Amino acid sequence: MSTRPRLVRSIPFWGLLVVSLGTAAGGAYLLTSKLSSMTAVLTDNTATAVDVYVGQSVATAGTVLLGAGIVGVLLTLAIAAIATLRPVAPVEVVEPIDWQSETDALDAEPAVDAEPAVEAEPAADAEPVAAR
Repeated sequence: MSTRPRLVRSIPFWGLLVVSLGTAAGGAYLLTSKLSSMTAVLTDNTATAVDVYVGQSVATAGTVLLGAGIVGVLLTLAIAAIATLRPVAPVEVVEPIDWQSETDALDAEPAVDAEPAVEAEPAADAEPVAAR
């Protein structure tokens, strides 16, 4: 069985969520801003053909972006739900830890006394250094 990283640490999962939320927010902003500006110029009777016809297509593009963002968020939620159904590899305990025997083993070891360092004696054939 292959081991896959948890969904919490999956960069593509979080990337999908962030991009979906950004797309939905951008589409909602585009849709509401264009519809509010179209409403204002149409009620004032100052609307031009560009305001009306281009505004409709921009509002439609905003609607498509909003819908794509919502589908992405729903896809992210579906992936999160499906990830919970994946089988998890059981944890194998190799050997239970016996803490009491470990402390007994540490107490039973004799303390090692450090022997004093023995200074090296000068060799008998070495000549003494003359003081100048």
